[in-house]
Amino acid sequence: MSTASLFSFPSFHLRSLLPSLSSSSSSSSSRFAPPRLSPIRSPAPRTQLSVRAFSAVTMTDSNDAGMDAVQRRLMFEDECILVDENDRHLMEKIEAENLLHRAFSVFLFNSKYELLLQQRSKTKVTFPLVWTNTCCSHPLYRESELIEENVLGVRNAAQRKLFDELGIVAEDVPVDEFTPLGRMLYKAPSDGKWGEHEVDYLLFIVRDVKLQPNPDEVAEIKYVSREELKELVKKADAGDEAVKLSPWFRLVVDNFLMKWWDHVEKGTITEAADMKTIHKL
Repeated sequence: MSTASLFSFPSFHLRSLLPSLSSSSSSSSSRFAPPRLSPIRSPAPRTQLSVRAFSAVTMTDSNDAGMDAVQRRLMFEDECILVDENDRHLMEKIEAENLLHRAFSVFLFNSKYELLLQQRSKTKVTFPLVWTNTCCSHPLYRESELIEENVLGVRNAAQRKLFDELGIVAEDVPVDEFTPLGRMLYKAPSDGKWGEHEVDYLLFIVRDVKLQPNPDEVAEIKYVSREELKELVKKADAGDEAVKLSPWFRLVVDNFLMKWWDHVEKGTITEAADMKTIHKL
């Protein structure tokens, strides 16, 4: 597959979006300043490999003229955490043709046990206008998001991105309320030169929240029941152009989501957790 991975720079690793990092993001209001995160408990040693944010970019097209300022910043200024297939990010060398980065996918349910979905903005570089789970992004190379104990770094990153994409304040999604259920490794091309190659942490949370979506990131949102999601999947399988699903979301739907949804409704979600296995899908 023609998906290119990430460049390796001898500095720190990361990507995602953080409006305060660049003055080029004038289209983002102060409402999307980074939220206040939980206190850092155990700083990670700053010896890991890193990479500039390119979700998966080729050198020849790294100066893509079709991007708006926000997407250019997200792809080329932030840095992802590079990992190997066992989710180890402290490596002497990562082969350039098989680079991976760490990611997370949040599944937020309300008190009626409906799942919040988003349709990605049309300006997104990868997978524009596809429907996906509540929030998907990458931990950044910063101390608060490198903490591996209790998956705290990933949970801090999820809290940050829920605010950035959906305007959900930190108080509505405390980091301790996220339940990490598993990890999966997957590769998915987007348009031939962009794509994803990730170890993806799957985080579940049940909270009623106030939403104020960022139009630079999100085109539309909706809560769906289990039956409504099944109907969306049927439409996607039938080729409905208005219902395209992200590849990572579809992998979760096909392999895990429905049985995990049972645990959400029963209040037994922690029983479904398996953070030892990395599912290679």
